[in-house]
Amino acid sequence: MDNQVPPRKVPNFCSIRYGIALFLLLCNVIIMSQRVCMSLTMITMVNSTEPRGLSNTSTKEPQDNIKNPVYNWSTEIQGIMLSSIFYGILISQIPAGYLSGIYSLKKMVGSALFLSSLFTLLIPLAAEFGEALVIICRVIQGLFQGIALTTQQVVWIKWAPPLEQVRLTSLSLSGLLLGPCVVLLITGFICDSLGWPMVFYIFGACGCALSLLWFVLFYEDPKDHPCISKSEKEYITSALTQQVSSSAPSLPIKAMLKSPPLWVISLCNFAFFWANSFLSLYTPMFINSKFHINVKENGLLSSLPHLFAWIFAILAGHMSDVFLSRNILSLLTIRKLFTLLGLLLPALFSLCLLYLSSSFHGTMIFLILANATGSFCMGGILINVLDIAPRYYGFLKGFTNVIGLTGGLVASTVTGMILSQDQDSPWLKIFFMMVANNVISLIFYLIFAKAEIQDWAKETQNTYL
Repeated sequence: MDNQVPPRKVPNFCSIRYGIALFLLLCNVIIMSQRVCMSLTMITMVNSTEPRGLSNTSTKEPQDNIKNPVYNWSTEIQGIMLSSIFYGILISQIPAGYLSGIYSLKKMVGSALFLSSLFTLLIPLAAEFGEALVIICRVIQGLFQGIALTTQQVVWIKWAPPLEQVRLTSLSLSGLLLGPCVVLLITGFICDSLGWPMVFYIFGACGCALSLLWFVLFYEDPKDHPCISKSEKEYITSALTQQVSSSAPSLPIKAMLKSPPLWVISLCNFAFFWANSFLSLYTPMFINSKFHINVKENGLLSSLPHLFAWIFAILAGHMSDVFLSRNILSLLTIRKLFTLLGLLLPALFSLCLLYLSSSFHGTMIFLILANATGSFCMGGILINVLDIAPRYYGFLKGFTNVIGLTGGLVASTVTGMILSQDQDSPWLKIFFMMVANNVISLIFYLIFAKAEIQDWAKETQNTYL
């Protein structure tokens, strides 16, 4: 882009590229709804979510069996069910990234969303045949969700001008934060009025409908879209042609594995996903164990932390851009500051939740703050890879995501085991593990983090990324 006049910019809103971003936002809301809804329906699906439940005497309750069947699943099995979706997501990350460069994005994203929705529809039926089939459905569901989440980001290679890539990507991915808020807000009402199986039917049907719309409305190249304006098409294509496209550079694997900045980013991703997954999946159970309220009220309360997490993420992105554009802080200071806020504040508010929340309002305030402040990482570790190795961003983002998702998987599984085996103070142990992960990772990050391009990632020739 050097020594060239930038193309004339066209309005952001009422444009096809922002329409695609909003459509993907909606798809991500549905994907997260399908992933998270079981954390609340679990309260009505089983006869106890308490550690070593005392009422596990029958397989199903006699009343309303058809509409709202209840199963005799231990808290350990519940933890495996909630975490099993991460196995599929984890497995699909790297293959999906590779295949996205070979096959049609339209078919990959649309098919993955449809199949994830199909297995969501099958979960109530699978539950009738036993917990093993539910776990299998969740793993397969996660496999297709991983494909959809990974391949959709490749859409912006052809649709996003370089100066708008971060904005469009963050807009579409913000649905991952908004999704849990939406699902927890309405799942309680659905369970209360229609029965928990309808939760899976509704979100599964919505996903199938969106996938069909994707096949109809999405075009992989702006040049082929029948509804795009001439000015927007020229703006996108002229901006992208100023980038020099070449074959992907070979990966300096040895140098990457020896890079302390990359490893501390990965370590912090592990801690962030651990905390985020635990708080996303187990907030309804924690609220139920503390207050023993009905599922409708639980859903309303459980949605609040996610709503504030979405707001804090938008705030973090705006603040980070302001600090950088006005030269208030250096890039490295910004990354360290937002990582500090995103890992330390949830740890502090979790401790407050354990020791200072004697009332209902106190518990909810600290629970909301512990969940929401983690979103500050959006301006820190979650984009730090782009600073140190923009040339290998796609590969390294997948690598750090795999490590992060491993943290989420371990967190969910370990939490279920602790709830199953500890009768006295399970939540104390669970929150302390999260705090320890955050603090230890943060210390290493503050020592070894970098924000400049590393020697092994510098371009020796003019290549695209």
